[in-house]
Formats: sequence, structure tokens, C-alpha cells
Amino acid sequence: MILTLVVLACLGLCLGSFVNAVVWRTRQQSLVTSRQSSVKKTNSRRLSTEDSRLATKNNQLSILKGRSVCPNCLHELAPRDLIPVFSWLFLRGRCRYCHKPISKQYPIVELTMAAVFVSSYILWPQDFSGAGQWLLFSTWLATSVGLLALAVYDWRWLLLPNKVVYPTFLVAAAGRAIYIVGYAPDKLSALLNWAGAIAVTSGLFYLIYNLSDKYIGGGDITLGLVTGTILATPFKAVLMIFFASILGTLFALPGLISKSRGFQSKIPYGPFLIAATFIVLLFGPAITDWYEQLLT
Repeated sequence: MILTLVVLACLGLCLGSFVNAVVWRTRQQSLVTSRQSSVKKTNSRRLSTEDSRLATKNNQLSILKGRSVCPNCLHELAPRDLIPVFSWLFLRGRCRYCHKPISKQYPIVELTMAAVFVSSYILWPQDFSGAGQWLLFSTWLATSVGLLALAVYDWRWLLLPNKVVYPTFLVAAAGRAIYIVGYAPDKLSALLNWAGAIAVTSGLFYLIYNLSDKYIGGGDITLGLVTGTILATPFKAVLMIFFASILGTLFALPGLISKSRGFQSKIPYGPFLIAATFIVLLFGPAITDWYEQLLT
């Protein structure tokens, strides 16, 4: 078990570094795309060089093909600069080349991803005696990488980019579909529960979005596709929204009390939905058992 935890921790640290790259490059791609749209609206031939330069920069920011660079000076980083957490500590939180500070976000995200991997294995609510549970566990780990990227992005810029949401959903949906076809004891029931969970997590936010004058962002609707697929039952989906609401309220309450934040202030709801998904996934069965005991 110790060896497994060490491997998961190392894998989590490395994928946490990948999450940071996804967040930064997705943001930069968005900025470049906005600039390209602005250039095209001018309808000026003299801007064709600028348009070409932006297109080249967008290609360099590819999540899978682009090389890691310093977010300040854009100097390409060497392998020794990319060791999760340790490089940041060794360099004392500064770039080796321009010596400007590098955000604490980088080691925090890497450690968070490692903590998610390790705690998920320790707290997984089912035993790993069958291949089906290993499949669900592996699917969750892969999906959690995208979810952490979404949480960080939404926290910083109040957006849940579809460039990250949809690939994350495809990973979650593929794992869920394979589990239902190959391992679920009652395939029809499992399929209906999956559909019901998405109806709660995504459908509920769709109604709120359209009936409340955009009180929430449209990204919460697409995020519901991912969280609903991971939780896969309507009850867990409702429980997730309940916990997300509590977390969001606890976050906003100090600002409301101090009047530094108003009721109309925007808050990033995605991170709370994602944190609540983690809580319900790992502790859902225990919470359900506790609730059933209260009713008996």
C-alpha cells in the first residue's frame, strides 16, 4: 500500500504541473483568439502580419505540443526547472532567467493534485476486488485532473472554458459507459441513474440560467455533465449541490458581513461544485447510511 501511495503522490505532482500548464495555456489561447478577432474586425491588409504572428503564437501554446515557458519572461524552461514543487522551492519562487516571482499557485496546485490522488485511494468507498472498481477509480483520477484545471481557471477568471470541460466530460463518460456495459449488475438501472444525475446537475442549472436572468454562468451547465457522470445517481447529485451551496455560502459570508462584497457580487461557483463532487464521491455512501439511520 505504501508503494501505491508513493506512486500516486508522484503521479499527482506531475499531473498537477500539467494542470498549471493547461490553465496558463488555455488562458493565453483565449487572449490570442480575442486579439485575432479584433484584428479581423479592422479589415486592414496591413494587419496581416500581426494576424499571422498571433496564429503562430496560438500554435506554440498548444496544450499537448507547446513547450513550458516562464509566465513572465516567456523563456523556455529546462527539465531541471520543471520538477514539481522542488524546482519552485529550490529557486525560492523565482524564475531562473528573469528572477521575477512565480506564483505560489504552481506548488499549491501540484500538492493539491497529489493530495487528491492519495486521499482518493485511501478513502475510496468500495474495495478494489474487482476490475470494475479499478476502472471507476482510474476514471475518477483522470477526470480529477480536468476538474482541478477548471477549478483553478474559474477561481481566477470566473470562467469554465469548454476547451477543458468537454475533454474532461469525454473521459468521464467513456469510463462510465465502459463500466455500465462491462461491469454494472443492472445495466438499465445504471444508465437511468446516470441520466438522472445529469438531469439534476446540468438540467437544474440550465433552468436557473434561463429563468433567473443569467444569475449563474453557462459554464456551470456544462460542468454538470462531468459532475453528474462522476456521481452517477440523482441522490448524490442533489447532495453535491447541497454541499456546494454550503461551501459557497461560507465563502461569501465574511464578505457580506464586512460589506466588502454585495449580494450581486460574482463568485466562482465551479470550485465549490468540484469540491462538493469530491466530498460526495468519497463520503456519499457513509452520508447516505447516516441519513437512512435518521429515518429509521
